[in-house]
Amino acid sequence: MNRAEFRKRILAANDEEAARLKRRFDESGTLVVDLVSAPGSGKTSLLEHSAARLADHVRVGAIVGDIATELDAERLAAAGMPSYQIVTGGACHLDARLVSEALQHSRFSSLDVLFIENVGNLVCPASYALGEDLKVALLSVAEGDDKPFKYPAIFTKAAATVITKTDLDGHVSFDRARVRNQVMTLNPSAEVFETSVISGQGVEKWCEFLIENLETKRRTLAHA
Repeated sequence: MNRAEFRKRILAANDEEAARLKRRFDESGTLVVDLVSAPGSGKTSLLEHSAARLADHVRVGAIVGDIATELDAERLAAAGMPSYQIVTGGACHLDARLVSEALQHSRFSSLDVLFIENVGNLVCPASYALGEDLKVALLSVAEGDDKPFKYPAIFTKAAATVITKTDLDGHVSFDRARVRNQVMTLNPSAEVFETSVISGQGVEKWCEFLIENLETKRRTLAHA
């Protein structure tokens, strides 16, 4: 078996497991959001600040993937978001099997929104479905404004792109309009949010987006 055929089989097996996860999440009416970014873009910080804003409206939880340590899950738990850590031991992405195993071992009660904080990587996570309703790409202003076109696979699939750390404007060179144009070229239906957890900019709109998508999913399921 050549490498291409081997990869094809791996992805096919992952898609089967992801489909089972999707049915499970649909049965429970849970909105599942796969967060993808490079390391240090601010996924955990965004979820920490989202937890407080969402707490009065929906029940949230998180599955967190990292190559090593459980630090991010501990941070989210401290912020009031029940979390389960997957330590991949070197793997550069989560797959559907790992998510299924995490759900078996986690002690989540019923959730309205489940976040899957993927391993920091803009390449590998784009290829692996996790049973999610939405993929969301994060991009900090410190990373530069050329990333959507450099890593088109994830930005093409992402229902939303969240620009983070906008409080660094003036300290780094970052053209927000350029990023928006790239994202819209790759996915004209994508939402773009500009956020800062320091100032609070954009976090409320991001949370409203999540609640709207949860309500839309449940309406769709109710009429299916």
